[in-house]
Amino acid sequence: MVEIDLPLPRLHPLMLAGTGSDVGKSVLAAALCRIFLQDGYHPAPFKAQNMALNSYATPEGLEIGRAQAVQAEAAGVPCHTDMNPLLLKPTSDHTSQVVLNGKPIGNRSAYAYFRTEGRDELRREVNQAFDRLAARYNPVVMEGAGSISEINLKDTDLVNLPMARHAHADVILVADIDRGGVFASAYGSVALQTPEDRKRIKGIIVNKFRGDLRLFESGVKMMEEICGIPVLGVIPYYHDIYIEEEDSVELSLKQRKAVQGKVNVAVVLLRHLSNFTDFNMLEHDERVNLYYTNNVDDLMKADIILLPGSKSTIDDLYELRRNGVAQAILQARRNGATVMGICGGYQMMGQRIADPDGVEGSISQMPGLGLLPTETVIEGEKVTRQVRFAFLFSEEPNCTGYEIHMGRTSAVEGETLTPLVRLENGETDGCVVDRKCAGSYIHGILDNPDVIEWLLAPYAEKLEQPQLDYAAFKEEQYNKLADHVRKHLNMPLLYQILTQND
Repeated sequence: MVEIDLPLPRLHPLMLAGTGSDVGKSVLAAALCRIFLQDGYHPAPFKAQNMALNSYATPEGLEIGRAQAVQAEAAGVPCHTDMNPLLLKPTSDHTSQVVLNGKPIGNRSAYAYFRTEGRDELRREVNQAFDRLAARYNPVVMEGAGSISEINLKDTDLVNLPMARHAHADVILVADIDRGGVFASAYGSVALQTPEDRKRIKGIIVNKFRGDLRLFESGVKMMEEICGIPVLGVIPYYHDIYIEEEDSVELSLKQRKAVQGKVNVAVVLLRHLSNFTDFNMLEHDERVNLYYTNNVDDLMKADIILLPGSKSTIDDLYELRRNGVAQAILQARRNGATVMGICGGYQMMGQRIADPDGVEGSISQMPGLGLLPTETVIEGEKVTRQVRFAFLFSEEPNCTGYEIHMGRTSAVEGETLTPLVRLENGETDGCVVDRKCAGSYIHGILDNPDVIEWLLAPYAEKLEQPQLDYAAFKEEQYNKLADHVRKHLNMPLLYQILTQND
């Protein structure tokens, strides 16, 4: 008998919508992207509008939310701006930089952004991005934002049920049981929808369950009765799977103190810290104890101090001077600690930062930490690109990363600058003073084994564990996540929902 490989059916777009913020939609979307990939499909993620400081540069040199880049990696496809056409990067409690189709279009206050005027243009842009994506991938795994029951924002909503209507998507409601009130939040989220939108919600996933699942069997039946839709699964909370998280609120869960017997790496906890994913590889390296702190005593105990990126570099530098952290960094450097800066942290390590056009705010210039012979001028045009580079004196450009910054850094007049890396196109980046003092604009520079080994080499006496293969580690985590979710999700029912005629 000749076996014939039949094409897989076309699946409806799937939207994961939340009963609130931080219910785990991003990670579940990554899990489903990997599950569909494992099952032979060609999936892609989509989030019409994302608000996050963690961003990523696409292969085309454009900017999207880091969460969609992670989901694309789980799906096994290159990331693209169509996966996150609208990105809001908070610059203060009330203002965000608006990035449309990968390019910044200016800063907007929350009040101005969420007004109904001008929303049609943004809605058209995100709808067109989805249409382009849906033509290339099957299925599109969509992610909503916040709660779908914010009825006061319904007229200006670009990302939840209005987006699902445009996409003709099946909506799965994600409810977080860990925070309590799961029945009320699930029922209320369904009940507050219009009859048309209510029909679009085809199931519920209860996420972050702790304890014995058998204790919630009756709860599943009750939820199905009051909401009128099936519960597709109850996903237990996990502790041994590591997926990049979207929001810096996760920093509150990370290690905060030095320990004995490992290389202690302190990431300076900035108020406007961005791209904390730069430190994920180090965080999972068993030779290292990585912690986030702005405590002076804890900084002084570190072998290595990392200054991260910042969305408001001058403002964060001012705060470091005010709270004594700047002085602690300089003292730690004098005592023999390594200091390395990335992006905004690299800018802070120079002699001064100037902002003549007020791109970041009202402070026109600020003295830097004086650790590097550089000076930075903040400019309005943003650099976003992926890069390949050779690290230090290597001839082979075998390292990768990406740049997202607004500023130009150069040597102070009369000083010479030794670059940290040489890009594939012949340009140079960063500055190195000695074995324990350097900076670079490149996000993801610490994902490269050559850089990690250089950084840790001065502390060889503490290194007992083998080097981490980060690419293999991430693949293992995506597969573990997919296995975990698949085990607790009714996949046959989900596939039935995604293929049945309405």
